[in-house]
Amino acid sequence: MVVTHGSLQRARGRCALTIGNFDGVHRGHRALVERVVSKARESNLTPCVLTFEPHPREYFAPKAAPARITRLRDKLELLAEAGVAHAHVARFDAAFATLSAEHFIDEVLERGLGTRWLLVGRDFRFGARRAGDFATLQGRGFGVEAMPDVQLDGERVSSSAVRAALASGELRTAERLLGHPYTISGRVAHGAKLGRGLGFPTANIVLRRPPPLAGIYVVQVDGLGRGVASVGRRPTVNPVPIPLLEVHLFDHDADLYGEHLCVRFLEKLRDEEKYEGLAALQAAIARDAHRAKEYFLKHG
Repeated sequence: MVVTHGSLQRARGRCALTIGNFDGVHRGHRALVERVVSKARESNLTPCVLTFEPHPREYFAPKAAPARITRLRDKLELLAEAGVAHAHVARFDAAFATLSAEHFIDEVLERGLGTRWLLVGRDFRFGARRAGDFATLQGRGFGVEAMPDVQLDGERVSSSAVRAALASGELRTAERLLGHPYTISGRVAHGAKLGRGLGFPTANIVLRRPPPLAGIYVVQVDGLGRGVASVGRRPTVNPVPIPLLEVHLFDHDADLYGEHLCVRFLEKLRDEEKYEGLAALQAAIARDAHRAKEYFLKHG
């Protein structure tokens, strides 16, 4: 997949496009992408996605913005797996936020991306003050289609529903809505090495933004095996302002600093707690590791 960022030059090709934040790339997003890929194949167009960084709600109200389900890198990888050939990541800043609906259509969709067919959700709004809607897109130099909501067991599939499931520790519900296990990926950073001193060395991944879940989890790390992980602020010792992902692998004790890990969350064990001293913390970690190993014995 070709990924472009920032300003757009005049498009050299023609595309079938869909637009959105695609946080989580859940089943609803995948239905959009599948339709775009199908239309592109049928019409000899490039299947394309337009997404934004940061999320518009992070720009307008950063303190009230929802937690990110997926990092940008993970989102782009999931879109590529779904068949997208070109993803353009538009920088959502003051200039972009003030684009009129007409300018967005003329300069971004038609001139910049070469849109010949566009698929959006029924409630899609765009342009300054959200002035543009589906009707605004009709009658332009491209075809336009509205995608109905995707439902699963009578529930609308949405990023909000995924976040709610993750926040409640309902990982199976989240996986059902996503269509894949929930993962967090990132590069292993140096830490205080407290876990090693307690007998439970961890690979630490710094999270730039608070994730939609917190607590202690059974995890599987791609290519490295099974383990137990904490997502939290470490209230007992060395607290951090933004949650940290700490992964203890059962069968891997090599130096992982600088490695990029993909951590799959399988089961929530408990919420994060503050303990009275390192001995109590060490005992809690031992219990968590034991419970995680029991999970794998039961589930294979």
